[in-house]
Amino acid sequence: MIGLPTLSKKHAAQRPTRDEFELEELGNQLFEAREEGAEIFLTVWGMDEQVRGRISNMDPRTRLVHVECDGDTLKVPYLDIMNVESPRD
Repeated sequence: MIGLPTLSKKHAAQRPTRDEFELEELGNQLFEAREEGAEIFLTVWGMDEQVRGRISNMDPRTRLVHVECDGDTLKVPYLDIMNVESPRD
């Protein structure tokens, strides 16, 4: 029986690194969206589609951003969030 190929950690795709300024700007956008209760789109590293919803919580201890979308809560690691956008509709 032939097994599926596996990537070693050495060859696995790496999350892009961002500097302190980019991370601070991202944090400000997320905080503002949470305070306003605004609906947002998040581009998340490793996910094929954007996440659409409202931020219900930002947990500094676990570094997870809680996004309410379609009645469910999705917990997204802060460092995996690549971009924050406002919906255009």
